[in-house]
Amino acid sequence: MEVHLEISQLKRNKISYQTIETFINHPLTQVSLEDKLQIQKEIADKQLFEIALEELHFKSALPQFFVPIVHAAQLIPSLITIVDDLLHSISAHERIRQIDNNLLIETKKTLNQLLLGFETVAPLSISFQIGLIKKAISPINSAIEGNPLEGIQIMGLLESRCLNFDNVYILGANEGILPKTSNSPTFIPNSLRRAYGLPILENQDALSAYLFYRHFQYSEGIHIFYNGLVDESSTGEESRFIKQLEFESKFNFERKIQQQTIQFADKTTEIIIEKQGEVWEKMYQDFIVDQKRISATALTTYLQSPLQFFLKHIANIKEPPSISQEFEMNKLGTVIHNVMEKIFLPFKDEKDFTPTNILQQHFNQIESFVVREIGFQYQVELNSTSDLNSLQRIMLKIACEYIKMYLEYDIANYKAFRIIELENDTDYTLPFPISINGKEEQVTLYGIIDRVDEVLTHDDRIISRIVDYKTGGDSVIFREIDQVFAPNTENKALIQTLFYAYVFEQKTGRKQLEPHLYVARKMREEGTLFNGKEGVLTADFLAFQKENFVGFLSNILSEIFNPEIPFRHNPDATIYPSDPYTLFYREASKWAENEESV
Repeated sequence: MEVHLEISQLKRNKISYQTIETFINHPLTQVSLEDKLQIQKEIADKQLFEIALEELHFKSALPQFFVPIVHAAQLIPSLITIVDDLLHSISAHERIRQIDNNLLIETKKTLNQLLLGFETVAPLSISFQIGLIKKAISPINSAIEGNPLEGIQIMGLLESRCLNFDNVYILGANEGILPKTSNSPTFIPNSLRRAYGLPILENQDALSAYLFYRHFQYSEGIHIFYNGLVDESSTGEESRFIKQLEFESKFNFERKIQQQTIQFADKTTEIIIEKQGEVWEKMYQDFIVDQKRISATALTTYLQSPLQFFLKHIANIKEPPSISQEFEMNKLGTVIHNVMEKIFLPFKDEKDFTPTNILQQHFNQIESFVVREIGFQYQVELNSTSDLNSLQRIMLKIACEYIKMYLEYDIANYKAFRIIELENDTDYTLPFPISINGKEEQVTLYGIIDRVDEVLTHDDRIISRIVDYKTGGDSVIFREIDQVFAPNTENKALIQTLFYAYVFEQKTGRKQLEPHLYVARKMREEGTLFNGKEGVLTADFLAFQKENFVGFLSNILSEIFNPEIPFRHNPDATIYPSDPYTLFYREASKWAENEESV
């Protein structure tokens, strides 16, 4: 009914993805597994918060569910058709669910009665009809039917009809429930009810008392249960009838207290993956035999958490697809990278330096570039800002500001530039020797080069740079270089940029590349050159740290392929709330403590 309220009354041609997922996952709709997976993949890939009705193409047991009605008078017939389809869906199961079947039949009876009533009055709006239908079907219930001569008969006091039973079990015998301490809803005051002989609370007490005591005349076993817990809905006190029965009768009461013991789950052990058996065979086959590439991101993942490296890059347990109400930062980064590539691509391989002022001419094109790139990322056709949803508009604003900030920085700090390499994700692979069990092997390093250029400073110096764009919370500042070249590295961006610089220099023979990090949030205050207590990462200090990085890289890669060192999570690593692998880290212990115990 809520769906019809949106698509028929409010004339909306789109519905939320939550409604679609609820529908396709309901067992009675009988949507095939193939269609479910395809719909969920499309929603996640395109980040569809709303889906157009004309794009819903899947088979189900309720083909009329998402079909808008033209006239309000068609609402109840449409609902009756859906109920009939549900009944047919239930009957198709090998085991018919009797309660569901009874509820649907009662619902259909109620809808038919309402239809007869609505035909005698003036046309009613869809929203008003839905309100009346909800009111009419809310009290519908289904009796639990069975053989009256076998098993347990579950009924209320009135339903018992004072029949005799051998064994009686009375549940919920708390004061306030047996008997009830509140009147049925009525507009007639208690004084008038007494004056005219209408039912009052005392009559209810007398009726409950009669039915309660009547069951004890011929019963062989009487079992009375009440809840002894005190909370907002119960005083924890037994019914006055029990007290009266105990006081006046000569019954032998046997009291028992049922207490549910609280059981805590056993503490799970820390997940530690040993490099042996199938794990080692897969590692060796993937990275040594098949030369699966190791990227800078994979390297920093290992530094943060060796266990996560195993899950992502060896076990290939990928993050589940999801749709977020907030845009993903990686999508924003992809949009910015691709737009920056479009802006600088015409200048690639130019022999002469290009004045940075020429970049100002591209400011007017930035918005159109970003719009088209957002459409490409979300797999939809976007021609102008009016085609964007609210989330995409936010991404557009942020991306445009970041790109302008990058270009303004180049214009303000350099006279001219020459592009050497740009967004190359195919050519930069490099064999790297490591030792495995005393035998020399090699792995393949893989770098995605965002931008390599030569810039002419205002004092006429030529600087060769490798530039990496960042949209998150990265920084060019670090405290100690020893804390960077270490597990749980202090600065992932520096490790990644040095990784890219090493691969590019080894592949092309170019040297003295300065790593620059364009962090939009901080570049105006911090600049783009990495710096720490020892100084700015440039000139001789940079050359020295590049050598240190190669040794660090060799040690880490050897550690990854050392069978004696298992994959385990670093408990000091920062875990973000959105990390889908958090469940695997829960029982991670301190490495030092564990090593001492060993």
